[in-house]
Amino acid sequence: MGQEAGIIENKSSAGPETSLQPGGKVKLEVYGEEMIEKVVKQSGNSGRVYLPPNWVGCRVKIIKLGKHEEPA
Repeated sequence: MGQEAGIIENKSSAGPETSLQPGGKVKLEVYGEEMIEKVVKQSGNSGRVYLPPNWVGCRVKIIKLGKHEEPA
């Protein structure tokens, strides 16, 4: 892992390429088949996201994008 001009890059071939952006955001590059964007809902003491039934048994990656903001 190297550090140049405040940007940290993950050069590992084992995972997705990442780089830390100003403000604490991270750029992620991920390969997959489908993408769905949803808002996590409260479920007891945790959160829940419903996915299509044909995704049962599939591997997924969850990426927190930030706080949900209602459209103006």
